[in-house]
Amino acid sequence: MRTGLRTVRLDLAEPLRISRSTMTAREAVWLTVGHEGLHGHGEAVTSVYYGLDTAALERLLHAESRWLARFPDPESALETFRTGARAAAPAAVTAAVESALLDLVGRRAGVPVHRLLGSRGAPPRAATARTIGIVAPERARAQAARLVRDGFRVLKVKAGAPDPGEDLARVRAVRAAAPPARLLLDPNGAWTVRESERLLPLFAELGVEAVEQPLAPGDPEALARLAERSPLPVVADEDAVGVEDVRRLAGRVQGVNVKLAKCGGVGAALRIAELIAGSGTELMLGCLTASTLGIAPAVHLADRARWVDLDGHLLLADDPWTGIGGTDGTVRAGGAPGLGVRERERGTGGTGA
Repeated sequence: MRTGLRTVRLDLAEPLRISRSTMTAREAVWLTVGHEGLHGHGEAVTSVYYGLDTAALERLLHAESRWLARFPDPESALETFRTGARAAAPAAVTAAVESALLDLVGRRAGVPVHRLLGSRGAPPRAATARTIGIVAPERARAQAARLVRDGFRVLKVKAGAPDPGEDLARVRAVRAAAPPARLLLDPNGAWTVRESERLLPLFAELGVEAVEQPLAPGDPEALARLAERSPLPVVADEDAVGVEDVRRLAGRVQGVNVKLAKCGGVGAALRIAELIAGSGTELMLGCLTASTLGIAPAVHLADRARWVDLDGHLLLADDPWTGIGGTDGTVRAGGAPGLGVRERERGTGGTGA
């Protein structure tokens, strides 16, 4: 198998402010794996939170390319992910490699990735949440009204401003502009236990459906205790990184946010879904800000989740890939072989790795 790497900049349509940072752009490294005339693609994006800059991603994916060269075909390489044996690299890198292999194996078999994963029904499709960052209430109201007109039925509102009253005003503005929308709340770990106990009943009165990671990560026991008495379902995110984290929280929080770049890819996500089945903890599929290529693998799992938050590509000024939709509020896997995505305008190609 031959591989190639290509690094691109992904600019956001507008700055996205959350409780711990404001983002205007990130870089993506695309991995291409080729075999017998067909190619599969995967994407890893930079993340300050996960400690991955461009140089680190390029170095790590280059090393993974050497590992891939040991295999005679993509099917045998992909088998290591199915068994859970591949966990040497950071999760975001592992997820990108698995994505490229799934894409290539699907193309070789002539079937979409969701079929490779065992789905026998219609191609997965789901209403995705659309994120509204920490902005002034008037701005949030305008964004919510526009998104509802575009077809979005689920809105996720970021919280964690220095003044909690600002968060409440923002959610009130969104609720007023979008009465029928389902609302999710995400403070990104900005609140203490005391603040959460005071604020969550107020957000429940505004019709918020669930809250992600209200407490700072690092104390999953505190999060589980909060979930026991919270008037809102509590979804663990930063405290639910991989399978073992989820095992400790299964049945003790109402949901876990599974991001492929956090847990290590599709195979790891499926193991988490199996682990929590019947426990009372439900699956949320989340993402980092990324292109359609980076979001697509999770879309092939979308029919397995209660909450779907796969809007990372919708936050970009110019998404370089297409194939999963989402601008009308619904993401779709489709029936094309592999991931079912394509680059909008092919560049000069990547460097051999």
